[in-house]
Amino acid sequence: MESLATNSQSMLAIFLPLSLGIAAFGSALGLGKAVASAMEATARQPEASGKILVNMLLGCALIEALTIYAFVIVLLNINKVG
Repeated sequence: MESLATNSQSMLAIFLPLSLGIAAFGSALGLGKAVASAMEATARQPEASGKILVNMLLGCALIEALTIYAFVIVLLNINKVG
């Protein structure tokens, strides 16, 4: 039984930082694509740059929420590693 507890703790120690890294990587890809698309749209229609900026910032905030949620989950579970 002790082996099972040690095994689950070691798996948490491995996968908690890994999950945060994967979330950060996905967020970085999403942010890069969002900003690139916003720059492209601004280049096509400079007069709409204000609306594009607002929509881009809202989208970036929602994308970044993924990493924040993953960080909170890691913080909530880090005490189980022991």
